[in-house]
Amino acid sequence: MKGSDSMDFEEKVKNVQHIFKGHVINLDMETVELPDGRQAQREIVRHHGAVGVVAVTAADKMVFIRQWRAPLGKETLEIPAGKIEPDEQKSPLETAKREMNEETSYQAQDYELLSTFYSSPGFSDELMYLYHATNLTPVETKLPQDADELLKIEELSGSEVKQAIENGEICDAKTIMAVLYWNLMEQ
Repeated sequence: MKGSDSMDFEEKVKNVQHIFKGHVINLDMETVELPDGRQAQREIVRHHGAVGVVAVTAADKMVFIRQWRAPLGKETLEIPAGKIEPDEQKSPLETAKREMNEETSYQAQDYELLSTFYSSPGFSDELMYLYHATNLTPVETKLPQDADELLKIEELSGSEVKQAIENGEICDAKTIMAVLYWNLMEQ
């Protein structure tokens, strides 16, 4: 909200240098002019966006994926999630359905969009869509997992989720946000 005493924070992009183009991300270096006239550099990770799914079973357990995360050098427990492919840009829900199939072997009868959020706006434009999936059943036609993924499905109760957070197995923002939403839905 801008008031009469507020400062204009908008930066003007003066130059963009494309540093890296990869399978998951692109990296740009922007030269910007700050509102006070000074120049600064911004390293920006460009990403197609992603989805995450709060999948809850009929037994009131939340579905998680155990996997190795190279940047962290450890295993994590995370909600089913994945990047939006370029041909899925207009339908993040289709990405959520695909990821549920690939990662969990479940399909959901009902999906509800809970929130959209930026995963790390200090350096990335990745927009995430968080869905709630209910009325889960096994998929009829299983899609293959990504060739570079080894995943294990785990279904956890509320107390097991709390313990997984306490021992650091659940440690990423999207999953912690999903757990908070699940806890709010339970009340």
